[in-house]
Amino acid sequence: MPAPKAAGARSARNVETKKKKARRAAPRKKTTRVKGNTIAARSRVKKMAGKKAPAKKATKARRVVKPTKKRA
Repeated sequence: MPAPKAAGARSARNVETKKKKARRAAPRKKTTRVKGNTIAARSRVKKMAGKKAPAKKATKARRVVKPTKKRA
């Protein structure tokens, strides 16, 4: 009896699937946290960043600028 094949064996269908996935994965800059490289995952990350943007802007506006001393 032949040995059973591995789950990721290089069948024609698996190769086709891998090619499709590779084509869908859009190139991007290296991220600081792993969220995935599929179009759906990237759109989720973009949406979350958009939701956090107003809060980030508000915290910047609240910062108090310390007055600098004038030199004579």
